[in-house]
Amino acid sequence: MKELFSEIKPIDRRKFLSLSLQGSLAIAASPLLVKSLLAGVEGQRLQLSDDLMKKAISTALKRGGDFADLYVENRITRSIILEEGKYKSAVFGLIRGAGVRVIDGDKTGYAYTDELTEEKIIRAAEVASIIASSGKRIQPVELKEEKRPSYVKVKIPLQKVADDKRMEIMKRAEEAALSYDPRIKMVSIDYYDEIRDRLIANSEGLLLKSSLPLIFFIVQPLAIGNNTSHMGRERLSQHAGIEMFDKFPPEQAAREAARESIAMLEAKEAPAGKMDVVIQNGWGGVLVHEAVGHPLEADNIARETGAFVGKLGKKVAADIFTMVDDGSLPNFRGTTDFDDEGTQMKRNVLIKDGLLVKYMTDILSAKQLKMERTGNGRRESFRYYPIPRMTNTFIEKGKDKPVDIVASTKSGLYVQSLSGGSVNPTTGVFNFTCREAYLIENGKKTVPVKGATLIGNCLDIITRIDGIGDDLDFGPGICGKGQSAEVTAGQPTVRIRGITVGGTRQRR
Repeated sequence: MKELFSEIKPIDRRKFLSLSLQGSLAIAASPLLVKSLLAGVEGQRLQLSDDLMKKAISTALKRGGDFADLYVENRITRSIILEEGKYKSAVFGLIRGAGVRVIDGDKTGYAYTDELTEEKIIRAAEVASIIASSGKRIQPVELKEEKRPSYVKVKIPLQKVADDKRMEIMKRAEEAALSYDPRIKMVSIDYYDEIRDRLIANSEGLLLKSSLPLIFFIVQPLAIGNNTSHMGRERLSQHAGIEMFDKFPPEQAAREAARESIAMLEAKEAPAGKMDVVIQNGWGGVLVHEAVGHPLEADNIARETGAFVGKLGKKVAADIFTMVDDGSLPNFRGTTDFDDEGTQMKRNVLIKDGLLVKYMTDILSAKQLKMERTGNGRRESFRYYPIPRMTNTFIEKGKDKPVDIVASTKSGLYVQSLSGGSVNPTTGVFNFTCREAYLIENGKKTVPVKGATLIGNCLDIITRIDGIGDDLDFGPGICGKGQSAEVTAGQPTVRIRGITVGGTRQRR
C-alpha cells in the first residue's frame, strides 16, 4: 500500500469539503486519507429543509404544469484496478447534486445543480419551469415522508470495510485465475462500490429517502496459446454489503472466467447461415433484454415507434414464453426498492404465455398511455431526468431439462455467453456477438467456435423459441440508453429454431 500511494499528497479537509459541496470529485487516495475525509462528509448527506423542498416544487410549477419533482443525490464511490499483479489505481469519488423536473402535458422541463444551496436549487426550479406553457396550475400537496419496505438487506455495510479487505478479495481472485492453467498470463480485476443516498419529493406530496450500497466486481483473465489469445470475463454485482463475496466467492468467478479463456484458445472459425441456437442460462438473457425489453419500454410506445406498438393484448411470442421485469428481487443489481421517481418497484409480467400484457412505464409515459406506473422510471444520476428503463428482466423458467434441449438439437450453435449487442427499438432488428460458443453436432456440444454473431428481429425470435429449461439464472450488466443503468438479465436454457448466425466460414 505504501508503494502504491507514495505520490499521493493529502489535501486539506476544508478544501475537500468545499470542492465536494460544489459537485463531483474524484481523487486517488490512501485508505487512511479516505477514512478521514469520509468522517467530514458523512454528516452532510441530503440535509435539505422541508421549506426548501416545498419552495423548489412551488417554484417549478409557478408557470403551470401537471407535475413537479425534486431529486437529490449523494454518492460515495470507490474504484480499485488490479492488473499484472499490481494495483494500478485507487479512486475515491463524491458526487452530489439535485435535479428539478416539470411535466406539462407531453413536455418535460429539467434542470440540475451540483451545489446543494437554496440559491442554486431554486434557480434550477426556475429553469425547469420555463417549459410550462399550458397555463394550467396545480397546488402542490403537502409533503409527507413515507417509509417503504426495503428489498436490499445488508449484513456488513461498505462504510465499515477497510480497503485492505477489498484488496485481499481482488488478490484471491487473481491467484485463483493464474493457478487455473499456466496459459493464463495476465489477470485484470476491477472492483467498484458505492453508497448512493437519494431524496425524492414531488407535487403529489411524496417524500422518500433511501441509502443503497452497490458492488460491481469484474475478473478478466487473458490466456495465450495456439497462436491466439482470449480474454474471459466474469462479473459479480449486487446491492449488498461486502458479505456478497461469501455467497459468490471471488475464486469461483475467477476460475469460471479462466475456464472460458482456456476453452476458447481451441476455437475454430464459426459457420454462417440459418441454424438452431441453444443459449445457456444466465447472462444469455441479455438477448431478450435488448431485443425485446427495450421495445417494451413505454417511451417508445408513447411515441408510437417500435415493434410492439398496438400489440397490447395480442399474441407476440410462443405459448411457452413468459417475460418478466422484477425490481423487487432481493439484493439484485437492478433492484432499488423504489424507482427514481418514487414508484415502488415490483414484479411486472410483460409477456405471459406468448401474450403481450404490459409495457414498462415511468410517470410521463404512464400518463400519456393512461396506464399504471410500473416502477421503471430510472436515471443515471441527478444530471438526468428519469425515463422508462428495465430493472431485472428475464424469461421465466420452463419445464424442459437443459440436457434434453441440447440432445434433441441435431445440429446448431450452443451459445455459452454473449458479449452484448444492440437493437433498433423502432424496427426490432438486433445483433449480438457470442463471446463463448460451441457447435452442436448430433445432439452434443462439441468444438468451440469464434466470430459468431446472432442476427434477427425481436418479433421473429420469440415466436421461434420451442424449448425453455427449468434452470433460470441471472447475470449483472450495464444498460445504455442515452444514460446508463444497473440491470440484471436472466433466462433458463432456451432454444431458438432457425436464427441467422453471422460467421467467418460457410456452413457445411
